[in-house]
Amino acid sequence: MRIAFMLTSLGIGGTERQVISLAERMRARGHAVLIVTLLPPATDFWPTRVDVVHLDLRKSPMSLVRGMAQAVRVLRRFQPEILHCHNFHGNILGRVLKLALPRVLVISTIHNVHEGGWLRMTAYRLTDPLSGRTVAVCIAAMKRMIDAGATQAQKCDWIANGIDAEEFAPDPERRAAVRKQMGITNEFVWLAVGRIVPAKDHYNLLRAFAHVHAKDERAVLWIAGEGSGLYAERIQELAVNRELRGSLRWLGFRRDVAALLDAADAFVLSSAWEGMPLALGEALAMEKAVVATGVGGVRELVGECGTIVHAGNADVLARAMQEVMLSAEREQLGRAARTRIVENFNMDSTADEWEKMYVSALASHV
Repeated sequence: MRIAFMLTSLGIGGTERQVISLAERMRARGHAVLIVTLLPPATDFWPTRVDVVHLDLRKSPMSLVRGMAQAVRVLRRFQPEILHCHNFHGNILGRVLKLALPRVLVISTIHNVHEGGWLRMTAYRLTDPLSGRTVAVCIAAMKRMIDAGATQAQKCDWIANGIDAEEFAPDPERRAAVRKQMGITNEFVWLAVGRIVPAKDHYNLLRAFAHVHAKDERAVLWIAGEGSGLYAERIQELAVNRELRGSLRWLGFRRDVAALLDAADAFVLSSAWEGMPLALGEALAMEKAVVATGVGGVRELVGECGTIVHAGNADVLARAMQEVMLSAEREQLGRAARTRIVENFNMDSTADEWEKMYVSALASHV
């Protein structure tokens, strides 16, 4: 098969990493693969061995026209059978390109239960006939799209995000080395991973952690993820106001998430909305006790192998974190969590599902 992937950029993020993992596996299986990004190359990005074309779109009508023309030229030269698109802008642009490339099969992928408001849902609904399949990363996101009338139930399905269980595997020696490097002795380390954006609800996390630290001074919190702008500034101000400096570390953008997870004792996700968060799946693969808000596909991912609480409730989140710190079953639960990921959410199995879906969709494509 000839498969072109389209997404906004290859900047650091869960969607981008998932697309690269899938594209590289398709390439390794003998398929011809190309990645097309809408934006220029990012400052920080995931590397890949797959060929990448950047359309360099800017916020101007002329740039959009030039980018569309370039996309048509690139895709006509590559001659994909499948144009596999991701997130709102990639999905809509891919559908519009279908008008110039009528023989290509467009597959739209939904990575979040919150793809936008009524305007975006209207755009999805109006362009839905141009998409052969719409596939969400979790059942919750699939139902949201159908309920919003953004797609038809008969052409919508879900395939879970996959986790690289080999990369995210516990290593006791690495754990000891990173904890020593970070100056950790008897502290209990909570790790949160994700960009400093409203969806991750760091307000809720910091309020909860302040309660946890007040009850048990062993608790420390590491936050790995980049952030800029007013929201990130307010979050950092909140941390200062709650006098969390000594127990909170802002780690910024990190490529060594597996090592950080090894060093941590537990993982916390405080999101207000999600699709199927990769960082949570990676924590489960690393045998970590997890506390997460039950948004998007979190319940589908965690099952009975972690603690799920209501979003936006700092008191409930804090109590769950305290219970995990006192639990004698953390290690047992962690082992069960890794087994769950390996058996149900392994990236190789996810690639198998996508490959089968490609074949099925092409067989029925007119």
